Amino acid sequence: MTAYSEFGRRVKANASDGTDHGTAGALFVMGDRVKGGFYGEQPSLTDLDDGDLKSTTDFRGVYGELLHGLLRTDPARVLDRVPEPLGFLV
Repeated sequence: MTAYSEFGRRVKANASDGTDHGTAGALFVMGDRVKGGFYGEQPSLTDLDDGDLKSTTDFRGVYGELLHGLLRTDPARVLDRVPEPLGFLV
């Protein structure tokens, strides 16, 4: 199972002490074939892009690994660019 949000959250709280939509966010992959752990670089809370976290991992790397490792298809048939696999599948 993959849980992915189309938006992240901003670092700084807004006027109601919540956070507004941002650019980078977490993506979770769960299942029997997933090697647990944190993949990619942890984003900085101080080195921001106009108040937003900077994305450190290309989502196509995750999708490509799932396409190849679970669906047994060539990721290049689906994705415009295929980064190196992250290595989270066993």
